[in-house]
Amino acid sequence: MTRRGTKLADSPGSLFGELIPFFVPQIDHASSARFDDRPVGSWDIWMNVINVEADHGTTEAALVETLYGEPHDWHTGGWREKGAFSSCVLRPPAWAGLISEILKGDPGSWVSHVFKTPLWRSAIRLETDAQIAPICVQ
Repeated sequence: MTRRGTKLADSPGSLFGELIPFFVPQIDHASSARFDDRPVGSWDIWMNVINVEADHGTTEAALVETLYGEPHDWHTGGWREKGAFSSCVLRPPAWAGLISEILKGDPGSWVSHVFKTPLWRSAIRLETDAQIAPICVQ
């Protein structure tokens, strides 16, 4: 292992600080998708919208509606756009531990609830932070 690798292995916070800013916004997450669908937007926009909307929890469908307008569900023409958003925008921060997704409902009609994790709150600083009420911890 390289000196840098050893140093990062001994410091999980430094490793997170090196990997996540590369993994989440710079990797082309659509390159491994089944279809060639890519969500419209940028990480700057997506992260700021998630920051505000998921502060106390939201749904995947509500995020898609906030970003792209007209509401869709999996059974309408918007299923591919919603799937691209889920795969390319929501999964990477979930894998990084920044958000959690909780599925509720029956198979085929899942509702995905999205919440920011404590890691998001401690590791991410965005323009929209001023719009969020502080969380009261007792």
